[in-house]
Amino acid sequence: MYLTPQQLVAEAKSQIKEIDFAAAAAHIKTGSIVIDVRESFEFEAAHLAEAVCIPRGVIEFKSLDHPALADKNAEILLYCKTGGRSALAACNLQRMGYTRVLSMTGGFDGWVAHHQSVAQDNTNFGD
Repeated sequence: MYLTPQQLVAEAKSQIKEIDFAAAAAHIKTGSIVIDVRESFEFEAAHLAEAVCIPRGVIEFKSLDHPALADKNAEILLYCKTGGRSALAACNLQRMGYTRVLSMTGGFDGWVAHHQSVAQDNTNFGD
């Protein structure tokens, strides 16, 4: 039996802990590691100020050497655009031994819709 992307996300969501934007804001204030799993161009356009960008397509591989993923017992809050990619990433990180992984329901779009603050990357890559 083959699964659709939506079924894969639903399966992942049944195995992880999701939190809403208000709970996510509280976790950020208490020091959760915040990882944006969107693509770099999405992150550069706007992101949560506390976030580091580790795209969904490479997060499992980056777990070996990225400082944000060094402690498998640290609380890690993941988000993407709407919650699908972060759910898939959370599920895989749990399978890899990370013990306190959270995924933000509604993702970045939900964060913005609830009038939460965001940051923009002002780096000029052309210089």
